[in-house]
Amino acid sequence: MDLKPVIELVGEAIDVAGVAAIVVGTVVATCQFGHRLLVRRPPYDAYQRYRKGLGRAILLGLEFLVAADIIRTVAISPTFAGVGVLAVIVLVRTFLSFSLEVELEGRWPWQASAERTRNPGG
Repeated sequence: MDLKPVIELVGEAIDVAGVAAIVVGTVVATCQFGHRLLVRRPPYDAYQRYRKGLGRAILLGLEFLVAADIIRTVAISPTFAGVGVLAVIVLVRTFLSFSLEVELEGRWPWQASAERTRNPGG
């Protein structure tokens, strides 16, 4: 039994899930932004929440896309060239993820949040 078509299909499905996460997250964040503006929240607050919503959607989508690339590259064509290309793709997407995390949270991912520092038990 040849598993390559099944693995390719799984990789494509995860790619679609990644794109869907970005699209759905963007639509939800945009609708919430519009609602916040309509209920007369301060525009800056609405904008900051909008950015966080968009960033989270992009981060989630990137995670799915990286997973799909790993599945396809490792399971279907584990050549040195394929793994090298995968490494570059993962590095770029990881850099994007770290950049978005810093942008959203205002700290590096490995730093404890101020909330966790104040309340270490929960």
